[in-house]
Amino acid sequence: MSSASDPHQAIRDAVRDLCAQFPAAYHRRIDEQRGYPEAFVDALTKAGWLAALIPQEFGGPGLSMAEASVIMEEINRSGGNSGACHGQMYVMNAIVFSGTQAQKEAHLLRSVRGELPVQSMGVNEPTTGSDTTTRPGAVDLSAVLREIEDARLEADERDRRRAATS
Repeated sequence: MSSASDPHQAIRDAVRDLCAQFPAAYHRRIDEQRGYPEAFVDALTKAGWLAALIPQEFGGPGLSMAEASVIMEEINRSGGNSGACHGQMYVMNAIVFSGTQAQKEAHLLRSVRGELPVQSMGVNEPTTGSDTTTRPGAVDLSAVLREIEDARLEADERDRRRAATS
């Protein structure tokens, strides 16, 4: 597709160039080991692609959902698996739209910097019987974010202790 007919060609080209650094053999090896493509996800994060939906005021590029979809499409087209990294993009977008100002300030820039990796989320669907917000012990976003932050701090402390004893 030429750039004249595809308004997202520059994004496609840039993501393809990054993905080309991780050939099919890399992804096959990760698959065979039943591993996680950490180096691949880190490279996407450092290049800013996984922060695509975070607004500029919080350090992200503020791209559209269509542009974010192009990024995921190119990851898959390259032989990668966007399932390994789409959570980072879309979970942070939930904070963009539903988080408090304090949550946005506390978490979005850290996500842009790659300091807050988040790859999972829960979805409530009130009209299909899985509305956990009306049940005892319902989970709210701020509690989940506190748990994520606590786990991250514990991991950082564990890493510091290991480094100090090495």
